[in-house]
Amino acid sequence: MDETFVLVHGAWHGGWCWDRVAPLLREAGHEVHAPTLTGLSERSHLISPQVGLDTHTEDVVRHIDVLGLRDVVLVGHSYAGQLVTAVADRRPEALSRRVYLDAFVGADGEAACDLLPEQVRHHWAESALTDGFGWMVPPRSLAVLGVSKTEDVDWLTPKLTPHPWKTYTDPLRLTGAGAEVPAVFVECVDWMRVFRAHAARAHARGWPVHELKTGHEAMVTAPSELADTLLDIVRT
Repeated sequence: MDETFVLVHGAWHGGWCWDRVAPLLREAGHEVHAPTLTGLSERSHLISPQVGLDTHTEDVVRHIDVLGLRDVVLVGHSYAGQLVTAVADRRPEALSRRVYLDAFVGADGEAACDLLPEQVRHHWAESALTDGFGWMVPPRSLAVLGVSKTEDVDWLTPKLTPHPWKTYTDPLRLTGAGAEVPAVFVECVDWMRVFRAHAARAHARGWPVHELKTGHEAMVTAPSELADTLLDIVRT
């Protein structure tokens, strides 16, 4: 059965970051959506200190509602793991599967900043304070994220925009309804593996855990492998 993929980008990116993956999923017969979150990329003019986790959750919920999407495979990269969890809690009937791509696996009351390794959390908070007026996180080094090819760096760099820090400090508020939606974790293992603990958490919950031998930006550095993994996931 053909699926409807909703691909949600992480911090600093926009829906465009899936441009190498979406055509491969469409060629396999699936419908694909890749919305851009409020305050980022082509919507960066909407960034403000008030943009938080609820804002981005509403972005995705409204996208699903307005377009009447059903049997959605909701894929969240990195920060967007928080959104996958939040949207599944609010619209479990619209989703067929949750996919966490090197992403946060949060529980009720947990904020993304609390789920980062201590060193990374401190660095991000300091960056927001010193370079982001206290409420924005400037883009991180692509080399740290595992992006090394010049053509990839050149494609990403001009498009990345600061991310609202409030989305990382707002905690998840869950009813538990989303737990009924089947979930899968995909870890990118050829970088510093910031999300290793989340892969372990997924495994402890009994979710299938896949590995991709690439850096954090799998949709950029390994689009074919990522597409194949997503297609394998929906076939099972």
